[in-house]
Amino acid sequence: MPVYSMTGYASATAGAAETPVSTAASELPVARPTTPSRARVTVELRSVNGRFLDLNLRLPDELRALEPSLRELLTAAFRRGKIELRLNTQSSADTAWPQPQPEQLNRLSHLQSTIRGWLPSAQELSVHEVLHWCKTSASQEQLDDVALDAAKRAIAGLGEARAREGKRLVEVLMLGVNRLRELAAKAEPLVPATVQRQQQKFLERWQEALQQTGAAQTVSIEALQERALNEAAAYAIRIDVAEELARLRAHLDEMARMLTAGGEVGKRLDFLIQELLREANTLGSKASSLELTTISLDMKVSIEQLREQVQNIE
Repeated sequence: MPVYSMTGYASATAGAAETPVSTAASELPVARPTTPSRARVTVELRSVNGRFLDLNLRLPDELRALEPSLRELLTAAFRRGKIELRLNTQSSADTAWPQPQPEQLNRLSHLQSTIRGWLPSAQELSVHEVLHWCKTSASQEQLDDVALDAAKRAIAGLGEARAREGKRLVEVLMLGVNRLRELAAKAEPLVPATVQRQQQKFLERWQEALQQTGAAQTVSIEALQERALNEAAAYAIRIDVAEELARLRAHLDEMARMLTAGGEVGKRLDFLIQELLREANTLGSKASSLELTTISLDMKVSIEQLREQVQNIE
């Protein structure tokens, strides 16, 4: 299953098919002009990251009734993200002359006579007004079907766009996971070396203190050396980061597993990022050498970079 990004864009247009003008049953079958359908709808979808699924639909007044159906389609296709759907209707017959039908002209003529009978001062219909009223238009039902068709195509396109972006995010995240593994492997051998150096410092300081105070005459050298080694062991326990490194590697393995498995992993990855940051902070607080401090800072930088990318995953 792929990993989906919450960022993407898609658009689709449906409709504008040409349909022949209907003829009366008594007329002979002759070639008649065709009238382009005005049921042309364009749907644009824009998606950005969000904690939950946030839908914003911008529909023309004649298609407001489709909002529940469109929300149902979007909810079935996506789980997270701030998605804006913009739906526009277009007329493909704007630049073509309509073909007035006799029944349309008769009706307009009758309506005009009736109105002028009651309102003698009313102006007669112009040619432009007649052509405007004679334009053939798709029924509302046809317009709804065309709009839903365009919406389905746009939703499928947005899903593909989010999948492509998700694939690129997985590649970036895997690079970050490998980088953190390298830093953890680099930090692991530094702790024993640091403990060994600290033990040597403890022994040297104890010997200097004994020579300055003359305590070596009253206390055996073996007992003093054992005391120094105990202090060094207690210090080694305080700076031991083996558990932190083990947990960090376990979190990285889980991240790699989820990225490989795919699906809706955004929230779980975000939780793992928090755990990684906690381990890196602990490593920095226990750091007893400049090398470990530098590694801890590098880890935090890499984890923050991972966090920015994980915020875009569904």
